[in-house]
Amino acid sequence: MSVRTGLVGATAVAVAVTLAGPAVAAPVRGDHAATRAAMDAVVKDGVPGVTAAVKDKNGTWSATSGVGNLKTKEPRSTADRYRVGSITKTFVSTVLLQLEAEGRLSLDDKVEEWLPGVVRGNGHDGRLITIRQLLNHTSGISNYTDDEDFARTYLFKDGFFEHRYDTLTPAQLVAVAMTHKPDFAPGTSWNYSNTNYVLAGMVIKQVTGNSYGSEITDRIIKPLGLHATLLPGTNPKMPQPSSRAYGKLAETTTGPTYDVTELNPSLASAAGELISNSSDLNRFYTALLRGKLLPPQQLKEMKTTILIDESTNTGYGLGIVGLELSCGVELWGHDGGIHGSSSVALTTPDGSHALSFNFNGDWSGDVVPLIEGEYCDK
Repeated sequence: MSVRTGLVGATAVAVAVTLAGPAVAAPVRGDHAATRAAMDAVVKDGVPGVTAAVKDKNGTWSATSGVGNLKTKEPRSTADRYRVGSITKTFVSTVLLQLEAEGRLSLDDKVEEWLPGVVRGNGHDGRLITIRQLLNHTSGISNYTDDEDFARTYLFKDGFFEHRYDTLTPAQLVAVAMTHKPDFAPGTSWNYSNTNYVLAGMVIKQVTGNSYGSEITDRIIKPLGLHATLLPGTNPKMPQPSSRAYGKLAETTTGPTYDVTELNPSLASAAGELISNSSDLNRFYTALLRGKLLPPQQLKEMKTTILIDESTNTGYGLGIVGLELSCGVELWGHDGGIHGSSSVALTTPDGSHALSFNFNGDWSGDVVPLIEGEYCDK
């Protein structure tokens, strides 16, 4: 939910780099020297601290750089939990695809069928929008986090400190989006909208009778043993171990730095509520890409992408991004931004080489050298 990236992440376009040649296997080095160097570089550039973990054929590796607390100078921990922002979207999409596999819904169902009257106003019409279009951001529904009043209230300094503990319902978030016109007619273009996933979470509840958080917990977190992962609901506190989270609470990347660790994550809802750590994210994406969470047909649907950046050949699927690095390595995953926290989780198509990392600041830090350092270093 940072001002720099836009509330709950800007999409993994930020982590995409130039396509170059055919996809190749990622080289694996035991020392991860280039990854370490890139982590140190982003700290030098202003990120308070970085925590990262890798899972590859050599086993697991984790490291930190910088601090988790600017006052005490306590270093970050490799076990740090953090707010993962829009990485939540992959979890939500996975649940909906599981429900499709169970025959409980179709991704081509209209939103109106499950949420009658919810998507209406200023040209929005849930009778014309499918669940699939929510998940791949082709619905045209306005992004509630782009609303100026919402930004003043929850993103910028004065509003944030007054309203950081407010509870917002999914219906309230959608209502903000409905005060604006659609970005385009459903299915005619692509634009990242957090409103899509708030609605996706609402659909899960309508279909199952349970909250999206309960379904994610029962279907993904518990079966995979993701012990550091949780949906906090309205609880503003961070579970331990964790570091402090820092933001500028302004449109600029200069000026004072504020501790923004505590906030009510209901303002992110199913678009970005999740808390996890790097090891858990690696375990999740590895299991997902290896077909342990979805049948082959649903995984294929998830990985059917819309081209969103021709210059980088980056595609957005159903809550997941596909990209190819300058060295030809193909990766799948997502990024996420929320107040004081910027995260990336990526893995190779066969799940054999996974990387997840987090910056505990939201205004600085180039993620590309870190990713290429891990996957392209010879």
